[in-house]
Amino acid sequence: MSIQHCYNFQDFRRLAKRRLPAPLFHYIDGAAEDEWTAARNTQSFDSMALIPNALADLSNLDISTTLFGRKLSMPLFCAPTAMTRLFHHEGEVAVAQAAAKAQTLYSLSTLSTVSIEDIGKLNDQPKMFQIYIHKDRGLTREFIERCKDANFDALCLTVDTLVTGNRERDLHTGLVMPPRLSLKSLLSFALHPQWALNYLRHEKFELANVRQRMQNNKDLLSVMSYVHQQFDRSVVWKDAEDIIQQWGKPFAIKGALSIADAKRAAEIGATAVMLSNHGGRQLDGCAAPFDVLPAVADTVADRLEIIVDGGVQRGSQVLKALALGAKACSIGRGYLFPLTAGGQAGVERSLELLRKEIERNMILMGCARLTDLSPEQVMRVR
Repeated sequence: MSIQHCYNFQDFRRLAKRRLPAPLFHYIDGAAEDEWTAARNTQSFDSMALIPNALADLSNLDISTTLFGRKLSMPLFCAPTAMTRLFHHEGEVAVAQAAAKAQTLYSLSTLSTVSIEDIGKLNDQPKMFQIYIHKDRGLTREFIERCKDANFDALCLTVDTLVTGNRERDLHTGLVMPPRLSLKSLLSFALHPQWALNYLRHEKFELANVRQRMQNNKDLLSVMSYVHQQFDRSVVWKDAEDIIQQWGKPFAIKGALSIADAKRAAEIGATAVMLSNHGGRQLDGCAAPFDVLPAVADTVADRLEIIVDGGVQRGSQVLKALALGAKACSIGRGYLFPLTAGGQAGVERSLELLRKEIERNMILMGCARLTDLSPEQVMRVR
């Protein structure tokens, strides 16, 4: 099977499972505890059905939108994911270039294997950096200034990872800190020699954005431990407000789900809220972004750009989110599996397939522009 025979999320997922050692596949695919929330993220879209309009003039179809002050060719972009080069040697660069080719936004994680500066100079397409507030506030301020210098368009502050979720698949495979790989996991690495060859033949894996802080320590595990130890549980809304003041450009709160948090984000001057539960990887049993979208949109859609982050696998799901008040959706696993399956070409193909689904479904919905979508075009079915 090749990427040319992949037509949807599940096709890419199956191909990725073949190509990755099992511990790495399960790191992407897995979630917290019983993984109920991860499943609900996608299943939640099934609670609503689309209602098309007939006999609309569709001669000038336009699925572009504006997000963070930048025009995107479609209402879908690439969310931040950590350590992307661990899954394919082309890593973050491949995803950023594929997003640029699709004329949409790319988000870089704090825990990326490519630096802010290297991503910043790749192309002129919209870029966002995902940031945490660290115990060392100087490190946080440093990230902000580096993003300014690299001409990033937006920051998003992730607020749902004060402690790592209970990801039991990783405990079974031994992909933990430090690694405790089982014999079955070691055998899986041995049975995927191409991944190992690519890992060894390309530049050294590192967490590029903190390497300057760790110049005297070349051990990756020590670097990762350092970063995780820096996550600060005392962070409050005033800290987020301080970042907004220092940054002075579009800013999103990522990981909020409640109406109260969305209102507070608007009050402190945020530009957007990314409704997210970290792909179900943190608190199992919590609400899905799509489930809380209508109430949040009713409260803050006139003050914040609302992004649905979690569970999106189809263009029709994007349209449901937009009809209920979202400005855009973002994907993580939706490009990680294609990246694993085929590098940059895999990500390009997956984004193009999703674009075509959005365009086709807009026509079938009788909508020429995204603003034509409205709550009247969805109905609850369960």
